[in-house]
Amino acid sequence: MKKGKLLSFIVFTLILSLMAGCSGNIDQASGTDEGADGGEDKLKIGVSYQNLQNEFIINIQNALNDKAEELGIELIESDGQGKAEEQIAHIENFISQKVDAIILNPYDKFGTVPAVEKAVAADIPIIIVNSQVDNLEKATAFVGSDDVIAGELEMEYVAKKLGGEGNVAIIHGPNGNSAEIGRTEGNKNVLEQYPDINVVAEQTANWDRAQALSLVENWLQSHDDISAIVAQNDEMALGAYNTVEAAGKEDEIIVVGIDAIPDALNSVGDGKLAATVFQDGYGQGEAAFEVAVKAARGEEVEDTTYIPFQLVTQENLDEFK
Repeated sequence: MKKGKLLSFIVFTLILSLMAGCSGNIDQASGTDEGADGGEDKLKIGVSYQNLQNEFIINIQNALNDKAEELGIELIESDGQGKAEEQIAHIENFISQKVDAIILNPYDKFGTVPAVEKAVAADIPIIIVNSQVDNLEKATAFVGSDDVIAGELEMEYVAKKLGGEGNVAIIHGPNGNSAEIGRTEGNKNVLEQYPDINVVAEQTANWDRAQALSLVENWLQSHDDISAIVAQNDEMALGAYNTVEAAGKEDEIIVVGIDAIPDALNSVGDGKLAATVFQDGYGQGEAAFEVAVKAARGEEVEDTTYIPFQLVTQENLDEFK
């Protein structure tokens, strides 16, 4: 081949190679990467957590991350840090990113109502997990547990331990949180059946161990007749017990909580906390993710999925550890 023709052939070959490479880049940019099932666009799910400083909520996060990795689905996560306005901003951001579904773990039952409204208006499925919103009927689905039952379980246990009489103090979750509302209802349902049990103090500690510790310090100074402290989550129960123990009243005051986080299970095993109520955060997270994926794919989903609560004492502790 002559030198001129050889040069033309080489240039032509290079042009073909470059065209092939550009064609590959266009396919990638068009978003045709395969999802877990192969052959379809990769799903993208946004999740707004109420507060990742809460150990129980981290159980939900772990489940969502595990399922996302297992199914090859992109998960966009945001921490509401206990603020409804932050969670509303998260949903607005998810909508702008054109996610296929949203999972909302609301901090405030009433404050996060606009978040649901915005997702519905954008025609994006929204799954509520763990805590509820006031306009739950507008959401695609709810996955969680019946908090009224949790409140009943812990208070019924205390009532029986006290023999149906005594003085109790109740540490509430954040005012307006759906779990606080439900657990308070459950607490009061039981108390109506035990007229000789008196509530001598009740106040919120916002799910926080340190706040509960300080709160109970004040209570013990103003009330010397408390028989039991009923905390609406384990973080607050552990803070309460620390104060009770420091005051040397661990043999006089029963302390119970809800969630069965590892620290609480260890405390029950050590004979400190009298009981906790197991709430399956990991199970809630798994179920919420599965429902979100189905909804994103246009499949029918159940309106409500309940994961049951279970009372945990020293007698059945091994089942949960």
